[in-house]
Formats: sequence, C-alpha cells, structure tokens
Amino acid sequence: MAKKATSKSGARSRAKKAVATPRRSSGGSNDSMGEAFIKLLQSPLVAELVAVAATAALAALAEQGFTRGDGATRGKRAGKAVKEAGKAAASAIGRRLTTEIDEIRKASKASKAGAKA
Repeated sequence: MAKKATSKSGARSRAKKAVATPRRSSGGSNDSMGEAFIKLLQSPLVAELVAVAATAALAALAEQGFTRGDGATRGKRAGKAVKEAGKAAASAIGRRLTTEIDEIRKASKASKAGAKA
C-alpha cells in the first residue's frame, strides 16, 4: 500500500505544537536538586578537575606528536592521539578524586577520634 502524501505545512504545524514549554515546579525537591547541581558545578573541586583533565590531555597530545613519520596515516595518528588524551584525562581525574576522597576520610577519622576523646 502506498502512503498518503503529507503536506509540508501540516508537518510544520505539528512540529510547532509538539514543542513543550518548560514548567516550573512550586518549590519541590527538583528545585533543590537543581540548585545543588549548580553549586557543585561552581565548586573549586570541579574547576580543579577540569584543569587537571585538560593538562593531562594536552600532555598526551604533545607526547603523540603529529609530525612523526611512522608510516601511519595522519587520520589514524590523530585518532590515536585523541584516544590517548581522553584516557590520560580520565586517569588524571580518577587520581585527583581518589586523593580528595582519601583526605576527606582522614579528616573524618580525625574528627571522630577527637570527639571520642
């Protein structure tokens, strides 16, 4: 069976109607979660993590080098360099978060020990 042809104007009017308008809740938990997320993004830790990741990625890109003549095509070398940069950035973030969590645990143990004494 053949499909019925649709007019372009009909498709446009349906597309406009399908667009949902954002609704604001009246002080529910979503607002507090959104505010908490914004505060997290503005925290110094997130800024530091982004800086650490960017530095590691740039170092990995510099290590790969794009001017080597090792026989691989330029596109494959670039793809490999980007993959290595991503791995380096993820690894750097992981190390930084591990360090931060360890410091929090040490501080927590110290405060518990001080409270018991």
